[in-house]
Amino acid sequence: MDYRRELEGKRAHDHRYNSKMISKKPCVWVQGPIIVGAGPSGLAAAACLKEKGVAPGVVLERSNCIASLWQLKTYNRLRLHLPKHFCELPLMPFKATLPTYPTKQQFIKYLEDYAGQFDIRPVFNSTVRSAEFDRSAGFWRVKTTLTTKTTTGNNKEEEEEETEVEYISRWVIAATGENAEAVIPAIDGMEEFSGQIIHTSLYKSGDVFRGKRVLVVGCGNSGMEVCLDLCNHNATPSLVVRDTVHVLPREMLGRSTFGLSMWLLKWLPIRLVDRFLLAVSWLMLGDTAQFGLDRPQMGPLELKNLSGKTPVLDVGTLAKIKSGDIKVYPGIQRLKRHTVEFENGKDEHFDAIILATGYKSNVPSWLKEREMFSEKDGLPKRPFPNGWKGECGLYAVGFTKRGLLGASMDAKRIAEDIKEYELKLNII
Repeated sequence: MDYRRELEGKRAHDHRYNSKMISKKPCVWVQGPIIVGAGPSGLAAAACLKEKGVAPGVVLERSNCIASLWQLKTYNRLRLHLPKHFCELPLMPFKATLPTYPTKQQFIKYLEDYAGQFDIRPVFNSTVRSAEFDRSAGFWRVKTTLTTKTTTGNNKEEEEEETEVEYISRWVIAATGENAEAVIPAIDGMEEFSGQIIHTSLYKSGDVFRGKRVLVVGCGNSGMEVCLDLCNHNATPSLVVRDTVHVLPREMLGRSTFGLSMWLLKWLPIRLVDRFLLAVSWLMLGDTAQFGLDRPQMGPLELKNLSGKTPVLDVGTLAKIKSGDIKVYPGIQRLKRHTVEFENGKDEHFDAIILATGYKSNVPSWLKEREMFSEKDGLPKRPFPNGWKGECGLYAVGFTKRGLLGASMDAKRIAEDIKEYELKLNII
């Protein structure tokens, strides 16, 4: 068995080696900024720069489409968790005909229309290997690998060609965001478990899990929605709740909970608003602690501001937990061949495990700079709202832990700052 695996591995390696050609191109000078990432944050930055009349830049995207997280790594039933007017990118509102909470497909269409509206044409399949400021020249050097596929021969085999391209500019905008890489926790016994283990980035629908016992690890918005989706497809889901969590109704008093919170914060201190939200939540949802969902000591808004931890906006999962359709378990002690041992000592059988364990920034892997971004979590060291600007023409958009609203704020600030710099250059 080991011999066959080794032979197959060698063959795969030889095939990749023979079918991939590597060539080099000369450096490319970019008049405007280099934007790394073509998600909503990168698109917003590009649109704001264009609106300000900043010199043309380039948007680099490692995937083959815009908003790759939304298009390739989200489940089918996903909708915006906040009302659409809180999720608009700068300069282009949602169509009035769209529902309050647009679907995944509707939001992707909005982003595609947005890119078309501002003629944003990213360089796709372009993976940034490093971005480093050249102090002797006073410019940023961004080294990338551009992957292209061609079909050759009568058997129509695909060949990959990798081209090394270096871009040079005065400015670099990191727009890869907080959700660039899936977080896969190390759980004792993972290699022993006989069932399927996947991250939510690979989960599309509960249809493939019909009739199966599925354990969802993580009780954020994604974990809760995946459990609900599994229920709707006749699977038997359970939820691992490893920490305290705030669960709020998506709407209160006829308004969205988020919108109501923003309105109240104009007049009241954050702790008083938190008390109001928790009181209404208790009246609408009951005591969540009795179902295994203990609330943190700190209120939902204050906790969000300090740690970035988002409260769960319930869309029906809590009712399934109350009815017993979704069971709640504590943390995992270890995995066995067919069962999961929990921290309370209980063993339960499961056919599959879905890791709703979130994402992380990948900025430290490619940005050769340690002043603006933390190596630990890949986020700006300076807290909101001051984390958007670094030194030597380095900027960040989409790292505020405040969703699309925060990304839009960053994009506007960055465009204004670069435009001001260009005006100074023209004066000189």
